[in-house]
Amino acid sequence: MYIIGENIHIISPKVKVALREKDAQFFQTLAIRQVEAGAQALDLNLGPRKKDWEEVFPWLVKAVEAVVDVPLSFDSTNILGIEAGLKTVTKAQPIINSTSAEAERLEKVPLLAKKYNARLIALTMGKSGIPVGADERVNIALEKLIPRALEIDFPIEDLIIDPLVLTVSGCQEYCPELIEAVRTIQFAWDPPPPISVGLSNVSNAVPHANRPLINQVYCAMLMGAGLQMMIADPLDEGLKETVRIVEERDESTAVSRLYLNIHDRIADMEEPSFADVDMADPEQAAIWKTVQILLNKVIYADSYLQQEAVM
Repeated sequence: MYIIGENIHIISPKVKVALREKDAQFFQTLAIRQVEAGAQALDLNLGPRKKDWEEVFPWLVKAVEAVVDVPLSFDSTNILGIEAGLKTVTKAQPIINSTSAEAERLEKVPLLAKKYNARLIALTMGKSGIPVGADERVNIALEKLIPRALEIDFPIEDLIIDPLVLTVSGCQEYCPELIEAVRTIQFAWDPPPPISVGLSNVSNAVPHANRPLINQVYCAMLMGAGLQMMIADPLDEGLKETVRIVEERDESTAVSRLYLNIHDRIADMEEPSFADVDMADPEQAAIWKTVQILLNKVIYADSYLQQEAVM
């Protein structure tokens, strides 16, 4: 699994303070921790950054590149800010996160990626927003995103399709559709473009204590659909353990066998089975309840782990 570390994010109060104070050591420490934990790239999410982008984007690139060598992903709606950052990169091939299929952004951002030899994350959403159905998302990739890359002779292997994870709290119907979108996009082109998702989005607006489990279970399900890249928290030991279990086919514990069964059922285009679960084990029961909300079988509530399980 190729992990783009998500932890340098403007939504974090600590990141906001460190940016305001130009605390290079804060960002360097966070960058090193993520890379040492297994991140193969780092997302730099600075939001729109309308005022001081000319200074901040290059400053952050220099600070982070001073201590790590991995690709940097520029996550912003400010195209000028992204370009200022790209101009400053001296090490690994950068990533632009992201373009959508909206006409203006699809016109400008891929050209920027080509100019600076950057990889490009492209979202399956257009002017009307994010479609619910998997087929609609795949069609955006086929009819908008890939054709634009071909039009400007942009390498398909550098075009990363993101079919968009939304939170199970409020957008529950998107969760199973995303699994099918990941599965289908792999056959959308030859060679297929890489696929990535922002995994942690699935647990946005969920009580903090429940977030890791939801992320981990969804990760196993998406890996069953073929996911090999994600923007995620490399400091989440439980998530890394889930990835390891799947990748190494570790059957040493009852919980690891359950995760593998979930992965394998999804890989076989089946639904995970209640027969694979020992509901007397609280950990397995919690995983099964999480599967049910992610498949939209049980309506999500913050108290879902206290509810009776569905067979």
